[in-house]
Amino acid sequence: MFKIGCHLSISNGFYNAAKEIISIGGNTFQYFSRNPQGGRAKEWNKNDFNKYVEYAKENNIEVLLCHAPYTLNACSIKPETRGFALICFKEDIKRLENFGNALYNFHPGSHTGQGIEVGIDQIVEILDQVLYPEMTTTVLLELMAGKGSEIGKSFEEIASIINRVKLNEKLGVCLDTCHVYSAGYDIANNLDQVLEEFDRIIGLDRLKAIHLNDSKMPFASNKDRHEKIGQGTIGLDAIINIINHPKLKHLPFYLETPNELDGYMEEINILKNNRK
Repeated sequence: MFKIGCHLSISNGFYNAAKEIISIGGNTFQYFSRNPQGGRAKEWNKNDFNKYVEYAKENNIEVLLCHAPYTLNACSIKPETRGFALICFKEDIKRLENFGNALYNFHPGSHTGQGIEVGIDQIVEILDQVLYPEMTTTVLLELMAGKGSEIGKSFEEIASIINRVKLNEKLGVCLDTCHVYSAGYDIANNLDQVLEEFDRIIGLDRLKAIHLNDSKMPFASNKDRHEKIGQGTIGLDAIINIINHPKLKHLPFYLETPNELDGYMEEINILKNNRK
């Protein structure tokens, strides 16, 4: 089954978000665990969550992706910022265990002048504190475009984090098409080569989700500027190739394009019509 969806708000509950994604032709969605700029997470309504679970079963919604807030920076030079990251991880993972086998995605962070090695050590330190043997949630490191002091702009940096974490069987990767293209991986013209490199360095078994976005910026620009599908420098043909690639087609795809709900519906229809 083609698992396709977009980013939705759960401010009106999981049940309403699920009905929304089904109404526009999708069957999965991504949501922020709390305000994307940080702050406290809103308490879940148990009745709403139970209604969602039942509705999801009836409509074949198999997996959701929870996205950590952008302000979660596990490798900041500021101890209080790293402390907030630790709190987010613990609170969010605890809630996600209610789903069973959920996905939790986060940006590795920016080392803010400390250097990549120090930053990686700090990310590993926090992951070692929050991962535990009994958890069913898979924590995903998102590949980044490489702006500023971002960590995670290369397969090697992501692999370095994963390999140092004690319980790294709890870790996976989310590939953002805009990010990797901007980071210098030519998924538009050399997708097979990029995937071979990913498999050699990280392992394709680690790849659990794809953020499907076109890019406003040129190849290898290190700029994180998402564009609507088919209207950017990656192009529609390359996007269609990605969703149909035998090594990728089983994964859930999440649109993070600059759209409202009707725009997401249009993109989902285009992608479904080009699915082989």
